[in-house]
Amino acid sequence: MSNGSILYPSVTSLPGQSGVGQSERLPRKQEGVKGEFDQVFERTLGNAAGPDLSQVKAPLKFSAHATQRLNDRRINLDPATMARVSEAIDKAEAKGIEDTLVLTDKAALIVSVKNRTVITAMDKGSLAGNVFTNIDGAVIV
Repeated sequence: MSNGSILYPSVTSLPGQSGVGQSERLPRKQEGVKGEFDQVFERTLGNAAGPDLSQVKAPLKFSAHATQRLNDRRINLDPATMARVSEAIDKAEAKGIEDTLVLTDKAALIVSVKNRTVITAMDKGSLAGNVFTNIDGAVIV
């Protein structure tokens, strides 16, 4: 390129041409007709109308503050306890509670029910003498 010549790439076809003629292309899916994938997907779900997403509960989340408190206080919540906490949040939601105190055998958790988020956590040994504010319910699991 030192002599000022310009190199052009080798072009074998024009843009937009795939080399497949119109008559050789697969037919497009017709409106309202379900393809094989859609049929298998619906059979797998077991519901031809699709899943009922209103019954699916969001997973339990932990705020950064709660995560830090759990680490600092060495609180380990096993899967069984997590399942009980999730059930407690479901019960609180059914009662219209927005922010709840969930007491487990290991810890006290302040939970935003609407967001299904643990806001803060305290170990069982530190509960005595504490006042919990900004909650409108409590669930003991």
